[in-house]
Amino acid sequence: MRTFKPVFNRYQLRFLITLPTTPLQSLSSSLFTTAFYCGDRCCSQPGRLFSSASRNNLLMELVKAVASKGAATGQSIAIRSEEKSYTYLQLISSAWRVSNLLCNSDLKTVDDLKGNKHLAGARIGIVAKPSPEFVAGILGTWLSGGVAVPLALSYPEAELLHVMNDSDVSMILSTEDHQEPLKTVAAKSAAQFSLLPLVSSTSESTESDEAHNGEKNVDWSFPDEDPALILYTSGTTGKPKGVVHTHRSILAQVEFMPKFSVRGIWQRWRESYPAKDIKIDNAITVFTGVPTMYTRLIQGYEAMDPELQAVSAAGAGQLRLMMCGSSALPLPVMQQWETITGHRLLERYGMTEFVMAISNPLKGERKGGTVGKPFPGVQVKILGEDGTEDDKTGVGELCIKSPSLFKGYWKLPKVTEDSFIDGGFFKTGDAVRVDEDGYYIILGREYMLVYFDSLSLCHMPLLLRAAI
Repeated sequence: MRTFKPVFNRYQLRFLITLPTTPLQSLSSSLFTTAFYCGDRCCSQPGRLFSSASRNNLLMELVKAVASKGAATGQSIAIRSEEKSYTYLQLISSAWRVSNLLCNSDLKTVDDLKGNKHLAGARIGIVAKPSPEFVAGILGTWLSGGVAVPLALSYPEAELLHVMNDSDVSMILSTEDHQEPLKTVAAKSAAQFSLLPLVSSTSESTESDEAHNGEKNVDWSFPDEDPALILYTSGTTGKPKGVVHTHRSILAQVEFMPKFSVRGIWQRWRESYPAKDIKIDNAITVFTGVPTMYTRLIQGYEAMDPELQAVSAAGAGQLRLMMCGSSALPLPVMQQWETITGHRLLERYGMTEFVMAISNPLKGERKGGTVGKPFPGVQVKILGEDGTEDDKTGVGELCIKSPSLFKGYWKLPKVTEDSFIDGGFFKTGDAVRVDEDGYYIILGREYMLVYFDSLSLCHMPLLLRAAI
């Protein structure tokens, strides 16, 4: 994957979009891919995302394409979820319904001034299970000029209230299955509440979908630096912080993350590739996960009988690409996975604050124990304990400058200021070193490293092993 130049061959993204579970990073990543990959008939060049001239308003170009070209474009499949298909026309139609709902509500905005049919930055909380309604809710918020604040279903009430009050959520949008508890939460935070409109599937399409395909002659544009999304961190170093992503930073990244079920994933791979060199329509071609997922998938594989193992390994082996991220992948897991499937996992590195920045190559050597090299357009610095820079061989804190970098932490100007160094580089808090080939190795969180006489324990593996 490349940053800031999101142009892909049409076969590279021909996978089944399976909406993820609760991690906010995964929700946003799935949303980016779902919303911005337009299919063969949604753009002037088959299999290509919109040109650089129109990328600043990519969502609007997608809406205009569906609105102006009608059925031919709108009937391309945008999402497949729970054995149902949803077209771009149905997705955008539902997004317009959400937009109309929001624009006709009296919502609090950033400066208490709301333009005609524009929310002027009002924050909209969205609570929904992984579904087309969630995607339509995000798109509808953007169409209205609002800022989306995804809220995890696993949040206890106290944490929901913290996030809502901290981000000044004006309205909560929810699916029907969560309306009762969220009405109570909304009342406690003085936010309005409304249900998300259902998105009709291809088998349930109605004439109203065509009627709500957008305002064809209205130029809805988003300045690059306008906030689009506020994602809250996990709070491992204090209270959760709101990470503000702009439309520009979102458009710099395209990623997806599948819903996880050990049996379900192996089954999907077997179904996608029932025999050697045979691939069904809508076959999954790309899979990404975290180390724990691959460990559990290996355990699931080992529990199968030999016949099922053979079919499962053959199916998995035909995927185009398998990736791993989130934390360091143990080398034995990588080696065992390669033995089973033939895939050498592609490791990469990202954070909520910039999504993705470093990766092993798609073609080329994938070095175990490393996260690869920076993407094109990404600048990296290593900051030593004494504040000096050593980008070649030293150990220190990884600092990133990227087109996809977030704008700042919501309502935390001092924390935001302290998180950057001169030149606009973000301090990740992760300690790294670079090997002789320029591949980056993540050592852990910077504050967890122990230094002695200017040397980190990571320089002394025998001492580190003894300490553990």
